[in-house]
Amino acid sequence: MKHMKGSVVRANAGRDCGGYFVVTDADDKYCFIADGKSRKLGSPKRKNIKHISLTDSMIDINDITDKKLRTLLKEFGGRE
Repeated sequence: MKHMKGSVVRANAGRDCGGYFVVTDADDKYCFIADGKSRKLGSPKRKNIKHISLTDSMIDINDITDKKLRTLLKEFGGRE
């Protein structure tokens, strides 16, 4: 499955392991992910695609705020 803009992913490695994020941009080797709290939409984290796993969910990230993103990702659970 392709990492597309708006895909919800789960981090499997690193200090953000277990958290849910949304993909803001992607290329062949890396994705840029944000969660609205520790990683804002304005400064997403670059993450190797080997260290994340896709979920079946998508979020429309056009005209979304960090607060709305946190609310949407809260239903996935994950680390606090």
